[in-house]
Amino acid sequence: MLKSINHIGIAVKDLDVSSALFSKIFKVDNMHFETVVEQKVKVASFKIGDVLIELTAPTDDSSPIAKFIEKKGEGIHHIAFESDNVNEELNELSEQGIQLINNQAQPGAHDMLIAFLHPKSTNGVLMELCQNK
Repeated sequence: MLKSINHIGIAVKDLDVSSALFSKIFKVDNMHFETVVEQKVKVASFKIGDVLIELTAPTDDSSPIAKFIEKKGEGIHHIAFESDNVNEELNELSEQGIQLINNQAQPGAHDMLIAFLHPKSTNGVLMELCQNK
């Protein structure tokens, strides 16, 4: 079952510049930084209330984030919803006719399992499902 919004993903070209900007806006002293090799991204994240904000920059031109920025520019990329079991959710949603980008969960930032739903099936909103390992 989907439980809550876990994070909002924001696509950025330059993680250093963007993390400095968001630190200034939200008065964030320390951000969590990591690279997710499987997704070809670098991430800087911080919490506002109970919601994580995830700044995501490509590490490679073939990264989905690089393609997104090339097509749409920097900005909100996705909304992530927390699940108890991502693979179970994917199976149920697929049976209901929701188009999936990922058929199985894969490694993501913050040591989570993640998968994306195709925006063609979700009114143009890229949705990520995530689960703590």
